[in-house]
Amino acid sequence: MDLTLESPGDHLFIHSISDEGIQIADRLCSGPLIISASKLLTDWPVSSPKDLTSQHLDQILEFEPELVLIGTGKQQIFLPPEMLMVFYRQSVGIETMNTHAACRTFNVLVSEGRNVVAALMPTTA
Repeated sequence: MDLTLESPGDHLFIHSISDEGIQIADRLCSGPLIISASKLLTDWPVSSPKDLTSQHLDQILEFEPELVLIGTGKQQIFLPPEMLMVFYRQSVGIETMNTHAACRTFNVLVSEGRNVVAALMPTTA
């Protein structure tokens, strides 16, 4: 699914998403990743919400976001309250949604100049 036809400026954006991976500009990323307007981490080792640990959440917080989107794969899976509290204690907004929705939402928010980070899990399996 193509998300945008044009480059929206001088920030990172998600061009498309499919079962093969997430297209960020001209790079296809096939695994889990963390993206902000200016940084991309492609070796985030979380393929499923059940794999999340507090260490993985700390990796997201290192981006210093005001809002975090968690893309949980093909289906939306809510995080346990104790994981949400990690973000709330830091005054960081958190939303979980399926990865397709997280990609679309990331593009909209980053184009508005919001300090958003998306942690995206693959849509396969």
